[in-house]
Amino acid sequence: MLKNIQLAHGGGGKLSAELIENEIVSRFGEGPLKGLPDAASLDEINGKIIFSTDSYVVQPIEFEGGNIGNLAVHGTVNDISVAGGKAKWLSLALILEEGLEIKVLRRILDTIKKSANECGVKIVTGDTKVVAKGQCDSIYINTSGIGEALPEFNLSRHFIKKGDKILVSGNIGDHGMAVLASREGINIENGPKSDTGTVHRLVQSAYKYAKDVRFMRDPTRGGVATVLNEAVSNTEIGVLLESSKIPLDPGTSAIAELLGIELLNVACEGRMLLIASPEATDKILTDWKKLPEGKNAAIIGEINADKERVSIKTITGGIRLVDVPMGELLPRIC
Repeated sequence: MLKNIQLAHGGGGKLSAELIENEIVSRFGEGPLKGLPDAASLDEINGKIIFSTDSYVVQPIEFEGGNIGNLAVHGTVNDISVAGGKAKWLSLALILEEGLEIKVLRRILDTIKKSANECGVKIVTGDTKVVAKGQCDSIYINTSGIGEALPEFNLSRHFIKKGDKILVSGNIGDHGMAVLASREGINIENGPKSDTGTVHRLVQSAYKYAKDVRFMRDPTRGGVATVLNEAVSNTEIGVLLESSKIPLDPGTSAIAELLGIELLNVACEGRMLLIASPEATDKILTDWKKLPEGKNAAIIGEINADKERVSIKTITGGIRLVDVPMGELLPRIC
């Protein structure tokens, strides 16, 4: 049995069939994917459909707390969830580099299967291509997702009002710092661990307060700072955060301080921001803390009348602006 991906695996012949049958169909070959159709035939959804797609090129492909596989599942499921939907189906497209070890591919595929099961979604269609060595960094993944809209949510940044509260579901910046530490070989005791995970249960928990929820987003590339700056851009409102209330992991903070990196700009891959009325936010926080993925949730700020500005109150009592970086702070983190 071959131990590495060969160019011939992408040629449509025997090796292609063996790769698909042994590694893909063996894991995902039930339901709509059975028989390997070019397109999935899905049951009709009554109501609004939410569709999302994303590509994943993280380097390294395995890092503390996860790998490119669960990142691909969580990322697309989370995008659908924070748009006010319930993810149901995913496509899975793989670009594999010649020389990739089969055992590494298996670890990634097993992680995809486990993550999809945890999120309650089915892999229903996909594609696999193999490129020559040097044309890809081991493996790239694209996932597209289809979900059913939860009808009570009516989300828009333009619904945000002065006095609304800002809720984050857990520690920020863990994913970006974990990937950076793995990439650069930075090893510290109890160092950063990626937060890659699903937020769909957090969204479902908040659904009972949907009429008071204005805005939801997962702070991936650009982090919390980018999401909040985009939320108040071209409006008459602003944001005031409180640094003492923002949940941070000590290992993540240590790496960020060592490198002079602002964690508000660093990507999360299993967290969400929610803005709602003060009354609803308090209730949502109580419910979130009952879930493992919401145990460190916190109200970190509120909406004020400071037009288009995101500011933060420091631990010394001062106020400073929170801007968006000019470029990509940490490339290849998802």
